[in-house]
Amino acid sequence: MRQAVYAPQGVVATSQPLAAQAGLAVLREGGSAVDAAVATAVTLTQVQPGSNDIGGDLFALVWDGRELHGLNASGRAPAALSLAALTAAAKPPSGALGGGQAQAALAPPARGWLPVTVPGAPAGWQDLHARFGRLPFERLFADAVHYAEQGWTVSPTVARRWAESVEVHRGLAQPECRDWADVYAPGGRAPQVGELFRNPGAGRALRLIGGSHADAFYRGEIAQALVAYAAQTGGLLTAADLAEHTSTWVEPVRADYRGHTVYEIPPNGQGVAALQALALLDGLPGHGLHEQIEAMKLGFADAHAYVADPAAYPMPDLLDPAYLARRRALIGDRAGDPPPGDPMRGGTVYLAAADADGMMVSLIQSTYQGFGSFVVLPEYGFGLQNRGAGFSLDPAHPNVAAPGKRPFHTIIPGFLFRDGDPLGPFGVMGGHMQPQGHLQLVLATADDALGPQEALTRPRWYWHTARQVEVEPEFDPLLIEELRARGHEVTVATDRSTFGMGQAIWRIPGGYVAGSEPRADGQAAAY
Repeated sequence: MRQAVYAPQGVVATSQPLAAQAGLAVLREGGSAVDAAVATAVTLTQVQPGSNDIGGDLFALVWDGRELHGLNASGRAPAALSLAALTAAAKPPSGALGGGQAQAALAPPARGWLPVTVPGAPAGWQDLHARFGRLPFERLFADAVHYAEQGWTVSPTVARRWAESVEVHRGLAQPECRDWADVYAPGGRAPQVGELFRNPGAGRALRLIGGSHADAFYRGEIAQALVAYAAQTGGLLTAADLAEHTSTWVEPVRADYRGHTVYEIPPNGQGVAALQALALLDGLPGHGLHEQIEAMKLGFADAHAYVADPAAYPMPDLLDPAYLARRRALIGDRAGDPPPGDPMRGGTVYLAAADADGMMVSLIQSTYQGFGSFVVLPEYGFGLQNRGAGFSLDPAHPNVAAPGKRPFHTIIPGFLFRDGDPLGPFGVMGGHMQPQGHLQLVLATADDALGPQEALTRPRWYWHTARQVEVEPEFDPLLIEELRARGHEVTVATDRSTFGMGQAIWRIPGGYVAGSEPRADGQAAAY
């Protein structure tokens, strides 16, 4: 079993050791936790492709020593996007993102130009650094540029998922997806474990972003190349779409659970699903696994019905005590069957960082669905996200697709307080699993007093839809039988990718203790 890491001064935990080491090097040079987080995030674009890229989005929570700040660095739909175009290209979904007959029947296309939204990650890196950074912005790109230009050695989890994405790409007919293989599958295959992979085009893009404080991406050389490529290959992105992009500083939302307070980014992310589930359980005199699953179902039902871009739709207060009391009464002795909601499982990276001054960062970054849209900017070596696949096609739904609108997002960073004091950042990536992972990690911490590594290692459950629940092979057989007796359709999974990948750092009297996901190639790197 992977052991917890104790650190007197600083620590970075993420799913790829090379990225964790990049962040640690920045901490050792006197950088802040935000500097370390940005360096780690930028490096992850190179050493964990298929889970994130320069053309993705990010969200972050930052404890600065006095207060908690939230950053929504997700992008918006191009001004030329139309609901009619998405509907014309729609496919029957594997699951629904929200209510409504149109949504239940069709889902937006997942590949090609139509689901591409403006990438928010480069602006997010710059905005975090501008407010909380200490080292020069360009310094934070050094390791990522080195790995892009000189190469990095492919690790096992990355190699497996990369190979799966190559098979997905072979089935794509969109002409704008053809260039993907030149960048990410040279020779017609994914690199194998232990092979050296280079992406010099990405090195070029990273140098430009770092040297211009991201201006090259939204107004300069990269923006011009991206707009020209979109015009040549049928994309909707324009110079105005890129130049008008902004991140948004937001007030985190919270829920209390037995002496602990959990903070999440407000919509357009799905963090409110985890908060509602915790608040529902906090009002029960006691609860077991059955009640946890039922509370999570209710949280998802509301998230899928109401979460949307708050600039376009003011979300109702799903954490109002009177409303929670009415929802809590729906948790019975038998498995319920709420309206189905299954956001497509995606590609995401999560990291946590903390420094000697007490600053702590929770950051999540993604292109969604493993290499996202499969559209790449060839000379600059990066792919674009497909977050537009998270829109609804139901005109009556709050999350309906519209120009300039942010879609429903699955990626959510978390931050935990105990007895009013900041404990630390945490997150569990993995699409629909993310709120469920947040819930299970918090329960393991608050109810069972597990440390971060023990909490991350504990076998997980995953609610899919209706009464379908998957559990890991190590799950207690007695608990499985109890769930089945209550009407849950439980299967023991063989594919662990369903259960997400997490990281956590808790503050302790002597510094920090960190845990890193045992289901991934990750590492908590400390000093």
